[in-house]
Amino acid sequence: MDTYEVLAEAIRTRKRVVARYHGEERVFSPHALGTKRGTYHVLVYQFAGGSRSGLPPGGEWRCLNLDELGDLRLESGPWHTAENVFNQQTCLDDVEVVAEPLPPRQLADAQADERTFP
Repeated sequence: MDTYEVLAEAIRTRKRVVARYHGEERVFSPHALGTKRGTYHVLVYQFAGGSRSGLPPGGEWRCLNLDELGDLRLESGPWHTAENVFNQQTCLDDVEVVAEPLPPRQLADAQADERTFP
């Protein structure tokens, strides 16, 4: 499987992923996969592993370029998410695969949008 297929499978089955990105091993739960300005990206919640910019306790949302991901493997274990800042539009122009259901904040935002714009 190529990188896109591994990530799509991880999203569909809610598996966490271990991968190398910018020289660091990262552990994350992918939530959405698609393109940004024509380049494939994945929106993930990284909860373990390294990062050049550091990783706060508990983890945080990251937008990763698929061309820069390597050595991917799926792992069993808890699938992590967070209520804060689930805004796939800042990471992806076109979403092709997305975790269902969306994290709680996104659901609340979507429900508010439906009430505001019938």
